[in-house]
Amino acid sequence: MSPVPDASAGVGRDAGPAFDALADPVRRRILAVLSEHDECSAGDLADHITSVGRTAVSTHLRVLRVAGLITERRSGRYRYCSIEPGGAAADVIALLRSLFQSSLGEVAAAVEARPATDREDVTG
Repeated sequence: MSPVPDASAGVGRDAGPAFDALADPVRRRILAVLSEHDECSAGDLADHITSVGRTAVSTHLRVLRVAGLITERRSGRYRYCSIEPGGAAADVIALLRSLFQSSLGEVAAAVEARPATDREDVTG
């Protein structure tokens, strides 16, 4: 079994706060809305997120911004949010990719190591 990548070394070095932010379903819903609309005002996001009030949406936006998952652009009295494609989001993706690629490699090796008759049962 291969070692688990250390989130504090290289890949995923800044992913800890991002994973903490992603643990909340409301914040994941905010990210889903932003992924569908590229950029939204805080008010538009609050209209899409009906499970909590506007104040709570603002609090969740702050957590996502501090974690490096979203950026905020101000225009007059409005705040427009969008997903931050680099930084913590890139670290989260890199960490998950390395974890899953390692696991998939181990699964492929295990399947190849099985006798051919057992592999036919697995593949159909």
